[in-house]
Amino acid sequence: MKKSLYRLMLELTHNPLYTVLLKRFSQGKLSRRVIPSFSKAFNINEEEIEKHVSQFESLSDFFSRKLKEGSREISESARDIVSPVDGVLTEAGKITKDKSFFVKGHRHSLKTMLGLDTSVKRFAEGDYCVLYLSPKDYHRIHSPCKGKITGRWALGKYSHPVNALGFRFGKEPLATNYRLITELKHDEKHVALVKVGALNVNSVHPVHVEESIDKGDDMAYFSFGSTVVLVFERNSVRFHERVLQGELTVKQGETIGTWME
Repeated sequence: MKKSLYRLMLELTHNPLYTVLLKRFSQGKLSRRVIPSFSKAFNINEEEIEKHVSQFESLSDFFSRKLKEGSREISESARDIVSPVDGVLTEAGKITKDKSFFVKGHRHSLKTMLGLDTSVKRFAEGDYCVLYLSPKDYHRIHSPCKGKITGRWALGKYSHPVNALGFRFGKEPLATNYRLITELKHDEKHVALVKVGALNVNSVHPVHVEESIDKGDDMAYFSFGSTVVLVFERNSVRFHERVLQGELTVKQGETIGTWME
């Protein structure tokens, strides 16, 4: 019952006023009282959290929790690409010739999502995968590979839910919601990491500002559950077979594919 209530509170809203109130509550000290109940309802592994649940100042603080060092194993192979988040890898596939991709049967425009013509041209007919984070998941976003940051930009203002209702009633939520985009260059291959906000609040917060980044480095965090889209250049990545089957639960740092030679 509590789990259903929490999920309803965090995922099923299109009302801006409700979301503002939810944001204020989750950031207020009063919300710390629900953290133990929230953690239990979603069966969150408290053993891997960097600090005890009693030390978090608010529910929002708990959402952006850090993990103990070594909680996630990350491949040391330079060819391996790892998941940037804990969540469900819902879809993976090819970007079409008309620069679009499909999520839950709904067409999304690469141009709308990325905005920059140079990036749209770069990733046309490339590959993509979508990772969805639910309220129970670890909400920090890490780099899927080692590389150099070639671009950072933000697009969008309003954020629809990114769950089933969001896809049913929203218009290309992954391409139109508020989103922070980071473009990386690994050797001569590029990847765009699109961090998509959820609900009516812009819930994506960057933490990495340097020009270079290592695989597994902390990049940003979500205040609420949301979605990350990875976009790769044509003929640059080979996803693992289990990734292509969709609906795969993954942990941050887990290998999802390899760079093609």
